[in-house]
Amino acid sequence: MHNDPELQAKAKFIGTFTKDFAIIADTLKEASYQLRTRGFDFPIFPICKETIAIGSLLIAKEELALDWNCYVSYLQEFEQRKLVTDTETFKQAYKNPDEFCCLFVIDRDFMNFVFLPYPED
Repeated sequence: MHNDPELQAKAKFIGTFTKDFAIIADTLKEASYQLRTRGFDFPIFPICKETIAIGSLLIAKEELALDWNCYVSYLQEFEQRKLVTDTETFKQAYKNPDEFCCLFVIDRDFMNFVFLPYPED
């Protein structure tokens, strides 16, 4: 079996973000819905433990005693910043936004898109 460092980093991240995601999932799901009703079809939620210049701050970690800051953005900003260069591949990989949250994780050892399923109601 091959040990993929990216998968290991993704698993490590998911373990550290699960607690925060349980607290803010409903807010992220509603923000995703609001963006899509305004014509932004591919919402992206950048998250980082530090302050970043991607998107707009949605939830500061201090507000809810979280470990991660959560920002809100969309595909067009990622294209403008050249963080997404193959738009069609991104759109094909993008999961149903009613069921999955598209996170852009920025951490010391890992920077990538992660799709987490929203908790079932």
